[in-house]
Amino acid sequence: MSTINLGNKTVGKNHPTYIIAEIGINHQGDVEIAKKLISKAAEAGADAVKFQKRSVNRILTEEGLKMPYDNPNSFGKTYGEHKVALELSESDYAELLAYATAENVSLLASGWDEESVDFLDDLGVSFFKKASADLTNFPLLEHTAKKNKPIILSTGMSDLDTVKKAYDLVSEFNDQIAILQCTSSYPSNYEEIHLNVISTYKELFPKAVIGYSGHELGISVSTAAVALGAHIVERHFTLDRTMKGGDHAASLEPSGFQKMVRDIRNIEKAMGSNEKTVQESEIKVFTKLAKSLVTAQDINPGTIITREMLTTKGPGTGISPMDLDKVLGKKVTVQLNKDVIIKETDIEW
Repeated sequence: MSTINLGNKTVGKNHPTYIIAEIGINHQGDVEIAKKLISKAAEAGADAVKFQKRSVNRILTEEGLKMPYDNPNSFGKTYGEHKVALELSESDYAELLAYATAENVSLLASGWDEESVDFLDDLGVSFFKKASADLTNFPLLEHTAKKNKPIILSTGMSDLDTVKKAYDLVSEFNDQIAILQCTSSYPSNYEEIHLNVISTYKELFPKAVIGYSGHELGISVSTAAVALGAHIVERHFTLDRTMKGGDHAASLEPSGFQKMVRDIRNIEKAMGSNEKTVQESEIKVFTKLAKSLVTAQDINPGTIITREMLTTKGPGTGISPMDLDKVLGKKVTVQLNKDVIIKETDIEW
């Protein structure tokens, strides 16, 4: 299993799950809300906060920019106006990077075009994230991969063949790759999440770090992803799920995100070792609850032990019932009354 360095943390097998709070456009285009989201994400235990950086005129045609966009989540009369309203300025990003650093979380953004990727690279982000929508945007993938920084690929809206082709392209230029299983519907139906794809990715891409980007309701699926081997978990993050905007409903609020982080860290501890052993905390419990070989009748010294002379009862301080066959046919050396635990010193071995 490969590892990659994201910010100042090593991510992969035998390392803590890397947890990303996807702020996306939930800042409403307001740098102060963005700062509050960063603070709350850090407080909730996130390792990184993620935004979305677009050059709006670059990613949409003139027709797309002028397309009417009249719905309750719209921030403009046209789709172009809507997108512009939700973009932070370059100076905002510089301010937010410094703010995130002070909050001890990494800041990254999915660059949706080459110019945005160049800006983020110059800004000093330590790794890149590619949105599911751009997994088929091979020119952008290649441009990003050539920056020679770790790159995370989300794989929503793609089949396995597309994922393989995207991975093969990126790996020509960059060997620091993470792949996230993702279903790009908001919120995702549980039947369409397919966490078992994590195992498929681990088998097919052994040199990549595998993770999960979730858009489902609740936290149980994301924590289950960790138990299945996800080393990165990304979830949308908001201050209030009822806020205006298309992503808020499929986001976690600070309290929910904090609970998810708590559960992930507990699952990491609980996964433990592949070796099955008796735990130190179980020893006293075993002594109290386990069974020993016990006399079912009085047994005189010199008697050869037969099966009908024995039963099993607690506590487990005597000879284990597992050793019944070893005891049968042996000679008793002391007087044993009925209903007493047989000790090894009571028998001639």
